[in-house]
Amino acid sequence: MAKTLTARIKDDIVLYGALAANLGIGVAKFVAAGMTGSSSMLTEGFHSVVDSGNQVLLLYGQRKAKRPADEAHPFGYGRELYFWAFVVAILIFAIGAGVSIFEGWRHIQDPEPLTSPTINYVVLAISFALEGSSWTIAVREFSKTKGDMGWWSAIHRSKDPAGFIVLFEDSAALAGLVIAGVGIWASHAFDDPRIDGAASIAIGLILALVAVLLARESKGLLIGERADPAVIATIHKIVAAHPAIVSVNHVRTVHAAPDSIFAAISADFDDAVTMGDGETMIEAMETELRAAVPTLSSIYIRPEKRENATLAPAPASGGGETTTQR
Repeated sequence: MAKTLTARIKDDIVLYGALAANLGIGVAKFVAAGMTGSSSMLTEGFHSVVDSGNQVLLLYGQRKAKRPADEAHPFGYGRELYFWAFVVAILIFAIGAGVSIFEGWRHIQDPEPLTSPTINYVVLAISFALEGSSWTIAVREFSKTKGDMGWWSAIHRSKDPAGFIVLFEDSAALAGLVIAGVGIWASHAFDDPRIDGAASIAIGLILALVAVLLARESKGLLIGERADPAVIATIHKIVAAHPAIVSVNHVRTVHAAPDSIFAAISADFDDAVTMGDGETMIEAMETELRAAVPTLSSIYIRPEKRENATLAPAPASGGGETTTQR
């Protein structure tokens, strides 16, 4: 699921759209919370602030990740995006979930008198419309990249966290708005402001769950994940097709960035191939591989006897390997 330039530009559009929506509705939520004393509305205001900060961090991470490779970082800075995605997950858990649960507990312990909920309903309705628009854009763009895979499989295999983070955040935001609305209604219907505090805690628990899921996916990208199995199969097929290749011992890959893959290939060459012919063949294979898989930024092809390759240590987690005898 490597991203093309067009898809990366669309990711920016998704992030900017989510940022604009969160900034606008965040202000409205805080105003409504100040006028009505609603705990769940105040929680939603903090939720919008955290989401806005997250989009800024992801945009910053995308900009930093585009820096070209240099002597200190020969494979580029692509994983910086993965680092900031992990920071976003931590912020959602520490600030978003933490503040929501604390505010809800405080409101249960010391409930505030109820006031007219009308302004809360108006703000919630507007927020739902804006968040729904952002969510629709995120779903549409992610749906284009996932192909025939299921949603969870596509998220798990995605190498670009920007798309699925916005999708998770917007889904949590819509769920939070529904819970806030139910909490405000129930507080007035049963004349018990503590219900509003319980709604705030429920929102915090949803944010905590989202944070854990995002941290899990971001951690895998940060420590290094293999390329899609279809990409590995394509590399293996191209190398194995050369007549002078006796066998492809293994293909190990790792994503250096969402659109940058490093591939290390071990192949058993025919003993009749000379050093000069082998160099020419390797150059031809690299050209063919880059044409078939444009996201291959670095290719390492190592001539190695099959019996020696089988003695090599197993690949690290996430490296990806295929081994086949022709």
